[in-house]
Amino acid sequence: MKIVLPGGTGQVGTVLERALTAAGHEVVVLTRRPARPGQVRWDGRTAGPWTAEIDGCDAVVNLAGRSVSCRYTPANLREMMDSRVESTRVVGEAIAAAARPPRVWLQMSTATVYAHRFDAPNDERDGLIGGAEPDVPDYWSFSVDIAKAWEREQERARTPHTRKVALRSAMVMSPDRGGVFDVLLRLTRLGLGGPVAGGAQYVSWIHDRDFVRAVRFLIDREDIAGPVNLAAPGPLPQRSLMRALRAAWGTPVGLPATGWMAGIGAFVLRSDTELLLKSRRVVPGRLLEAGFSFDHPQWPRAAEDLVQRVRVRPAAARPARSARGIGG
Repeated sequence: MKIVLPGGTGQVGTVLERALTAAGHEVVVLTRRPARPGQVRWDGRTAGPWTAEIDGCDAVVNLAGRSVSCRYTPANLREMMDSRVESTRVVGEAIAAAARPPRVWLQMSTATVYAHRFDAPNDERDGLIGGAEPDVPDYWSFSVDIAKAWEREQERARTPHTRKVALRSAMVMSPDRGGVFDVLLRLTRLGLGGPVAGGAQYVSWIHDRDFVRAVRFLIDREDIAGPVNLAAPGPLPQRSLMRALRAAWGTPVGLPATGWMAGIGAFVLRSDTELLLKSRRVVPGRLLEAGFSFDHPQWPRAAEDLVQRVRVRPAAARPARSARGIGG
């Protein structure tokens, strides 16, 4: 198959391109800064010569958008919104104009669309969409607005010959440098991998190889359209996630952090506390119903696998550009 990855230079794009290429597929990455064969220039906003790559391809997996690993200033939030909506719009326009449109368009979205909650998991059918939760910072709702606008733009696209799937992805855990797992492991190795603000908030995640397998599953399954949660069936509290990661690495102690300490840490890392404090309890209802089987459904074994791969990782392994896998 020929598969086009708009914005495929971030962590998730790196993982996906590597696996799809190894499986024998032709992969074309659309990026603002092409640096090697297989990468084609685009600006993420306007049509151009890059649209010829979509005409006649088999699948599009759009990963484009500004990384959420940044301070949530008004300017950055606006850029997150615009980069996602505009790139989705122009991909839809390219598919609509294609003489031979792809049969499927997988559009990146995020599990952050769901409400901050502890009481029950969120699946696609019964999950609570966020934005109106009590006792959370007002600006958290903007992240939900971004996710809804992202998905709405795909829904609006007039692509009757192309099946559309919105990938409500949890954090993709891979051993690549610069990814979210790399950050968590670095904290663990420094003895800082303890509970944050009590650690009761749920973390939803997916092993990188299960992410790739799920994408390939959704490309092939012509009966699945609309939102799909890409998350392992075993979300767990942050304190349990870090405890298992410490055990996998062999670190006996992880110092805890209060909410205000998390704020300082997020500032130093040029990130935001929402990424640490929001409870994302998301489960893959539609994938499980469709018969998808996870190789890594529970975190302790997944953490052991990822740690082992880090230990054998070449020192010069190519870093990912984005901790959350969104690229340009």
